[in-house]
Amino acid sequence: MTRVRNLRVRPDLLYVASGWSTLVTDVRGRITGVDPQGFFARNTRVLSTERVSVDGREPVPFSTANVAGHAQLSYAALGDGETLPSRAAYLLVERFVGEGLRTRLTVVSYAEVPLDLRLRIQLAADFADTSEAETGRRVQSGPVDASWDDRDRELRLTYRCDGLDRAVAIPVRTDLPVRYADDTLTVDLAVPPRGSCRVELLVEPVFDGQRLVAPPPTFAEPDDAAAHARGTLARELAQLHSSNFDVTAAWRCAVEDLSVLPLGEPDGPTAPIAGLPIYQEIFGRDTMTASWQALLAGPTMLADSLRLNAHHLGRRIDDWRDEEPGKPLHEARRGPVSALGIDPFAGYHGDWSTAPDFLIFLGQYLAWTGDLDTVRDLLPTARRVLAWIDRYGDLDLDGFLEYHRRSPAGLKNQGWKDSDTAIVDEHGEVVPNPIATSELQAYWYAALRHAGVVFAATGHPAFGAGLVRRAAALRRRFHRAYWMPERSCHAMALGPDKRQVRSVNSNDGHLLATGIVPARLAPLVADRLLAPDMFSGWGVRTLSSAHPAYNPFSYHRGSVWPVEAGTIGLGLARYGCWEHLHRLAEGMFAAAALFTEHRLPEVLSGLPRDDAHPHPGVYPDSCSPQAWSASAVVALVQALLALRPAAPLRTIFVDPHLPEWLPDLTLEGVRVGGHTIDLTVRRGRGGRTSLRARGDRIAVIRRPTLQASATRRRS
Repeated sequence: MTRVRNLRVRPDLLYVASGWSTLVTDVRGRITGVDPQGFFARNTRVLSTERVSVDGREPVPFSTANVAGHAQLSYAALGDGETLPSRAAYLLVERFVGEGLRTRLTVVSYAEVPLDLRLRIQLAADFADTSEAETGRRVQSGPVDASWDDRDRELRLTYRCDGLDRAVAIPVRTDLPVRYADDTLTVDLAVPPRGSCRVELLVEPVFDGQRLVAPPPTFAEPDDAAAHARGTLARELAQLHSSNFDVTAAWRCAVEDLSVLPLGEPDGPTAPIAGLPIYQEIFGRDTMTASWQALLAGPTMLADSLRLNAHHLGRRIDDWRDEEPGKPLHEARRGPVSALGIDPFAGYHGDWSTAPDFLIFLGQYLAWTGDLDTVRDLLPTARRVLAWIDRYGDLDLDGFLEYHRRSPAGLKNQGWKDSDTAIVDEHGEVVPNPIATSELQAYWYAALRHAGVVFAATGHPAFGAGLVRRAAALRRRFHRAYWMPERSCHAMALGPDKRQVRSVNSNDGHLLATGIVPARLAPLVADRLLAPDMFSGWGVRTLSSAHPAYNPFSYHRGSVWPVEAGTIGLGLARYGCWEHLHRLAEGMFAAAALFTEHRLPEVLSGLPRDDAHPHPGVYPDSCSPQAWSASAVVALVQALLALRPAAPLRTIFVDPHLPEWLPDLTLEGVRVGGHTIDLTVRRGRGGRTSLRARGDRIAVIRRPTLQASATRRRS
C-alpha cells in the first residue's frame, strides 16, 4: 500500500489552548477575520480579527509553530534580507494563551541605518459563540461598542445583546505614542540600527465584571491552575518504549495530549476537556471515559473527573435541561448561546450513559488505587446516581434503561451514539424515542457489579451483594431480549415497541468490555465485529457498511472512533480473543502513523483500508487533539497486556499476548495502589511472551481472565 504520512486534521488551522481559552489562527499564525479563527475565552470569541500591516503592507509569516501547549511563535519578513547593504527587518509574533491572550509584536532590524516604520493593527471582536464560529451561522448578535482610553492606551469593545454583560479590554504596552481610529491602532516605530522595537497587546476578557488577565510572556509554563494541572500530569503519566516506532510515538503523543488538555477546574483540576478546537467545556461522560481508558498511564485524571462529575449532579426537575435529581451532567458550556438560554447547554443533563459510567469508573478507580478515602467521599454521589437510575432510568419498568428527551432543544439520542440519526433500524429509518440501546444495558450491568464491590469495600456488604444479584438478573434478561443468533450479534437497541432494532453495529464491543456476553458467544461476537463489513482495516465501523444507512463520513453511521477501539480492545482481551485484538490494535496504530505526531483524531471515516484508499480521511468536523482518542492508545496497550489491577490486594494480574508486529514493550512508572512498577514484555520466536517486573511491594501474577479461561474451555 502507498505510504502516507503527516496528515493533519483541519489543515488550514493552528490552535493553542489553556483551560477555558483557545487561540485559533491560520497556519501562518494570523487572525484574518475568517471563521473559525479568533481568540476564544469561555466559549466566546473576544477577538475575531487582528490584521497587522507595516508601512501599508501585510507581513507574511514564513515560519510559524506552536510552542509547548500554551504559546505560538511566528517569523515574518519585512524587507529583502538578500540586498546589500542590508536593510533586512523581521517581525516576530509571540502569543501566550492563558485566561487572556498576550501578543508581542517585535520588529528586529539587521539594517545598518535607523528604520522608521508605521505599524497598524486592525482589531475586531464579534462575541460569537464557539458553535457559531464553527458553523458560520449566528443565532445571537448585537452591537459592539468601541471606546479608546488615550491615557491608559486601552481599547475596550463592549457587547450588547439581551443584557449579556461581556466585553474585552485590549491594553497596548509600548513607550511610543499610540493612536486609535477606524478600528485600527497605529504606532510609529523607530527601530535603531541592528536593534529592535516592541509593541505588546493584551486581550483581557471582561465577563460579568470579572477581568481575565493575560498570561506572562514566557514560553515556560505560566503559574495558573491549568498549568499546574498540566505539570501534575506530565510528572505522573507513565512512559512506554518499544522497538516498534509507531507504538512508541503514538503513546508519547497520547500522554502529551492528555497532559495539556485539563480545564483546571477547582473540583477536578486534571479532568480533561473533550477536544480542540470546539469541545473546550465540561463533558461528564467524555471526561470520565478518557480518564478511565488512560488509567494505565496514571490515576489522577480519573479521581478528578469523578469529583468534577460529583459536583455537577442534577438537583431538580428541569425539562429544558433534561435535568432530574441525581442525574449526572452531560455538558456545561459558557458561551453566549447557552448564557442567553437559546440552547440548554449551560448545564445540560441529557445523557443516560454518564450515570452507570460514574459507578463503573468509581469501581475501576478503587481497583487501580485502593484509595478508600476518595471512594468514601464519593459514596453519597454513588447513592444519588443509583437512586436516579432506579427512579428515572426505567420509567416503563421493563427491566431495561431507555432514554427519552424532554427538552425541545436537547439531544434526541442520549446513549453512547448521541447524534440525531445514530440509531436506525435495518431499513435505514431513524428509530423514534424512547430507545433502550444495547450498550446502556451493558453499562448498567457493569455499574451494578462495580458498585456492589465499592459498597462492600466501604462497609456495606449486604447492599453490595444485592447490587451484584441485580446484575446477574439483568444479564439473563438482556441475553433473551437482545441476542440475534442468525446474525451472531446483539440488536442495536429495543425500540419504543420493545422490538429489536436489528442493525449490525459496534455496540457489541462495549458489551464485551463489560462482561455481559456469555463466554460461549464471545468468539462469535468477535468474529462479527472483525468481519469485512464492520472492520475497515483501520478500526471497527459504528455501523455495518452493508447497512442501507451506512455513510463512511457520518458521525455514527459507519465512521470509526478510536475511543471505541480502546473499549473494544479491552473487551477482546477480556475474552481472550487475541487474534481479533491484534488486528484491531494494528489498524489503530497504523492509522495513528498516518497523522502528524501520530495523533489519532476524534473520528476516522469508515472507508476500507485498500489500495484505492491510502488513508481513510476523517469526519469533517473532527477535533484533534481529542482526549478520548489519546486515551484509546493507552487502553489498547493495556488490552495487549490483559492487565488488571487489584490495588487492595497489592497485586497486578497480567496475561500478555504481543503480536509479531510488536515484539517488545516496556512501561515505566505504572502506578497501582500508591506504588510504582516497571514492566517489560518480550515476544519469543514461538509467540510466547516473557514478562519482567520491577517495582516496590506489588505482586505481578500471570493469569488469564475468568472469561478468557471459560472461552478457551468452550472452544
